[in-house]
Parts: sequence; structure tokens; C-alpha cells
Amino acid sequence: MQETLNPPVKPAAAPASSSSTSAVTRDTPAIEFNNVSCRFISPDGKATVALREFSMSVARGEFVAIVGPTGCGKSTTLSMITGLLKPTTGSVRVMGQPVNGIDPRIGFVFQNDAVFPWRSVRDNVAAGPLFRGQSKTAAYALADQWIRKVGLDKFGDHYPHQLSGGMRKRVALAQTFINGPEILLMDEPFSALDMQTRTLMQDELLQLWSSTSGSVVFVTHDLEEAIALADRVFVLTARPATLKSVYTIDLPRPRVMSEIRYEQRFIDISREIWNDLRDEVKIG
Repeated sequence: MQETLNPPVKPAAAPASSSSTSAVTRDTPAIEFNNVSCRFISPDGKATVALREFSMSVARGEFVAIVGPTGCGKSTTLSMITGLLKPTTGSVRVMGQPVNGIDPRIGFVFQNDAVFPWRSVRDNVAAGPLFRGQSKTAAYALADQWIRKVGLDKFGDHYPHQLSGGMRKRVALAQTFINGPEILLMDEPFSALDMQTRTLMQDELLQLWSSTSGSVVFVTHDLEEAIALADRVFVLTARPATLKSVYTIDLPRPRVMSEIRYEQRFIDISREIWNDLRDEVKIG
């Protein structure tokens, strides 16, 4: 069902001894785009507008998916959240503060495997805590916990080239979740996997996310994937992209990926969003 572009207002918290400042902090969105435009200048001086007056708000603990035509600027939004790109106009805020460089509270899962090929699974997963200053004993103990959580406890001493694509993606999830990100950005992380493995990884992601309080922004070309995973789906227009529509996905959780696609409500939502997205794909 289509809704307004602003996220729903959360119910007011019950009175407590905490100050009004903490209440404001809890209600502050995890991510805010306010009338953002992003323009690139090519070496020959030609200007390309990737985003135009784009606004989006993501609540804390919310899972949102972004869909749109190829090349419309979906991945550009993630780059601006991380601080790798700055908006030409408008503002991007994370946890209420303007984005200013790389934020350690943000985790990123890429389309391609971002594992160190010369390191074992255990060494790969422990790398984040070690980099953040944990002792070797603590980092590897935590790595062992996350390796078990993603079902790779028998493969801790294996190297990436010895693993299947799905197993390497499990390593990438463990690498990210071990750092306890408050915001998780995912750029088509499962697109290279076969359908069976992809379905298993989607279930794995939902289980890991449900055990945390983090927010997720998931970019995908797969409309069914977006609907099955997300609380809300943001539809972007063809380039220069702006926000066309926002859909609330009122499917109950927990969700099982192999089952939910056959529910009538899922089919109805998919048809509704595709009718909205189809025109943009034709333009794109």
C-alpha cells in the first residue's frame, strides 16, 4: 500500500526519568536525505545529475529497500550515507548529525566479496575487532561465535578460494555483523548467487538482522527480494533520480523467503509496485 514520503510517526514513549534530550535522540531517524541533488562532472566537462531533490528518512531498526531502473543512482545514495560522496545540494544526516567522513557505526556489504584472499575465514572475521583495538584473544573468541552463527564453524581454517559463493557471502555477513553496526548498507549483495543459495542467504540475513536493533538500507534490482525483506520499499525514478513512491510492506514477520513469495498479499504488493516501477524502467 502506497504511503506518504515521510516515515510514520512512532508512538510517544511512556514517561520516564530520562531527559527530553534522550527522547529526541531515540526518535531521531537513523538516516535522513533532505532535498539532495548529486552532480558528477566528467573529464570532458559534461555534467551528469545522478540524484535530483531526493528526500528519504529511515527509522532506527527499520529495514528499507531501494529499487529503480539501472543507473538511476541507487548505489549513489549508499555512497553519500558512508561519506564517500558529498551531495551537490541538500543534506545527508546519520543519527541526527551531518555526514562527515567514514562513520564506524556503519557496515557495508558489497556485491562482490570483500574478503582477504590470503586470510582464513577466522582471520577474515576477526579483522574488524582487531582493527578496532580489541585484544587478539577477545577478537578471535568473538570471531568464533560469529562463524558459528553463520554456519561455518567447520570452515574456520579454510581460505576464500576453498569456499562456495554462498559460503563466502556468509563470511562477509559475519565480517560485518561482528562489528555491531547501527546501520547496515547492502548493495545487491546476493545478485551473483544462484536462486537456491540466494534464498538461503536472504533467510540468513533476516535472522541476523532480527537479533540486532540496526537499520538496513538494501539496494536491489530484484523487486521480489525487496518486498520479501523490507519494511518499506522506496521506488526511484529514472535518472536523474528522485523519490517517486514509498510502499509499506505489511507482511508479518518472521518471514520465510521460500514461502512468502506464494502468499496472495505478496503477489498483490508485487503487482502494485511493478505497475509503478515499470514506466521508470522503460524510460531508463
